[in-house]
Amino acid sequence: MTKVIGLTGGIGSGKTTIAGYFNEMGISVYIADDAAKKVMQSNEIVTAIKGVFGTEVFENNALNRAKLADIVFNDADKLALLNAIVHPAVKADFENWIFEHKVEPYIIYEAAILFESGRYKECDIIITVTAPLETRIERVMNRDKTTREHVLKRINMQWNDEQRIAKSDYIIPNLNHKIAKEEVVKILKILNIKQNHS
Repeated sequence: MTKVIGLTGGIGSGKTTIAGYFNEMGISVYIADDAAKKVMQSNEIVTAIKGVFGTEVFENNALNRAKLADIVFNDADKLALLNAIVHPAVKADFENWIFEHKVEPYIIYEAAILFESGRYKECDIIITVTAPLETRIERVMNRDKTTREHVLKRINMQWNDEQRIAKSDYIIPNLNHKIAKEEVVKILKILNIKQNHS
């Protein structure tokens, strides 16, 4: 039976980088945000988004993700409406994906809002990636070419590190690549030991 490792962390914590380290070491990784981008292009989801948010979030029939993000990250109710459209589609996509990886002992499910979405309940193990707040803000500002205010709005929509850590089995402080990679190796060793004795 494949065990699901939930990998999470606040925006800018570097969880996708950490997911990459697991992948380098032979663990298959499912990135929920990438899956969400994919399902949001399907006709069914496009129709549902238009029904809730109108056509103004589309340009030339393509979803303007920046415009949609501006709306939902300023209004918790609208974010909940978007999640109600997208999350079930991502869940179905993941169930198809995991079926293709059912011979593997562990897989990684990487999601920014693992706890907020309730998906953590379906994970066997949970890992939270942390990084100092200022580091996270700087990373996202550079990555998304956005303002500090916009990043802080997104951070405030998510659980904080203390909340995530309280429900996690392992913590990876992502201060630099070397330390983070060493933590990944340590966790894999522990999981392999557990696996060999189960």
